[in-house]
Amino acid sequence: MRKTMFDAAELGHKVSKRDYAEQAPILREALLKAQYALLAKPEFPVILVIGGVDGAGKGETVNLLNEWMDPRYILTRAFGERSDEESERPPMWRYWRALPPKGRIGILFGSWYTQPIVDRVLGNTKEGEFRNALDGIEKFETMLAADGALILKFWFHLSKKAQRKRLDGLEADARTRWRVTRLDRERFKIYDQFLAVSATALGQTSTGAAPWSLVEGADANYRSLMVGRLLLESLERRLGGAPRAAALTPPPLEPRVDGRNLLKALDYGQRLSEAAYRTALESLQGKLALLTRRRAFQRRSLIIVFEGQDAAGKGSTIRRITQALDARHYDVIPVAAPTEDERAHPYLWRFWRHLPRRGRVTIFDRSWYGRVLVERVEGYCAAGDWMRAYHEINEFEAQLVEHGAIVLKFWLAITTEEQLRRFHLREETPFKTFKITEEDWRNREKWDAYERATCDMVERCNTSIAPWHLVPTEDKLFGRIAVLQHIHDTLNAAL
Repeated sequence: MRKTMFDAAELGHKVSKRDYAEQAPILREALLKAQYALLAKPEFPVILVIGGVDGAGKGETVNLLNEWMDPRYILTRAFGERSDEESERPPMWRYWRALPPKGRIGILFGSWYTQPIVDRVLGNTKEGEFRNALDGIEKFETMLAADGALILKFWFHLSKKAQRKRLDGLEADARTRWRVTRLDRERFKIYDQFLAVSATALGQTSTGAAPWSLVEGADANYRSLMVGRLLLESLERRLGGAPRAAALTPPPLEPRVDGRNLLKALDYGQRLSEAAYRTALESLQGKLALLTRRRAFQRRSLIIVFEGQDAAGKGSTIRRITQALDARHYDVIPVAAPTEDERAHPYLWRFWRHLPRRGRVTIFDRSWYGRVLVERVEGYCAAGDWMRAYHEINEFEAQLVEHGAIVLKFWLAITTEEQLRRFHLREETPFKTFKITEEDWRNREKWDAYERATCDMVERCNTSIAPWHLVPTEDKLFGRIAVLQHIHDTLNAAL
């Protein structure tokens, strides 16, 4: 008989009740100590991914970990069928929101592996689609590990014979009969297909950053001690200063030698008269209102991203957009410095939470591009972190578009002379003084660094599915109409 990767989890390991009674309290105490050490120095989160064969003890082990450690600092999430709210967003959205912050342990019972495996077993997806889904998972886990997360993945295994015995035993006892569902029996019939697909998934996604551990599930005492020990050893290594899993760092960006500068190439002399502006504004706002009320839009969502130099007119442009929308169906997300809670998660986490449902519009006043702009220029993150962010952002936006979102990205550009004029105007106008701060003046001194970062950002994240649209807003009237026109044209074409 051909050997499989699961044979190692069918060796019949057992732990006697006596040995378990001796070892479990010691392990429990050590785990609790390690958990509190993690909590006292919250430098990384711990993510436990729980998967495997039905009846192999996944639920019992999750309950046991919550019993052995302080459950107040464990985030346990069990994932079943997607809710209506979850179905209207990218498939990974439900998992993005469930990630634990630094210093906490998150247990994901049923995870991002479940649906790709089930869909492949049932024939809902082809082999290529399955492999692509696994590739996306691997990239996601690599991102989490590069951000510092300790990822432990446990696959609980039972042989076909052991699974049948367990299901029969549960059904034979009136007290546990309820635990065996019709779905359990149906899944048992396709045990071999499930095992083959699972082997492919584990083989492709067991990486140095996020390895799989096979857990023999037949003996409860054995599997409990095994999972507890693996968790303890991994925690103690990281708490003791062991380096986290190495992440691939892109090569450093080379200096530009061709002298090209996308921002300096823009035509800042374009103007629009007041009369032409009023006519165009009324027309475009009316058309945009009708587009967002069309039945076809209820199957899509619209995400608009605004970036640009300080005082380039982002706020006033956003107001002209929202005037055309139903206030019940849009959100404007102003992005400032991250909070402590946001800093405890991956940098995309605070944007994941605000993704719109179908039929809705979300406008980001500054966005996830802060990682490759502000954080890069100000040195708030390491060079390797912002360099890998280009790829992570492109992957994120690809998932949005794949799920039906229309992503529009605008860079509003002005010259340094016009910015200075607007800064002075804000200082001189009482109801605009709140718009100018010492930080604005300080950022102005780094104009060239921000300009370089912007050009790199556009060059690396100007994709066919989510292109950048650079708008000169030296004349605010021209800039507003240019933005509204592009939103209208793109939305009209998409619907």
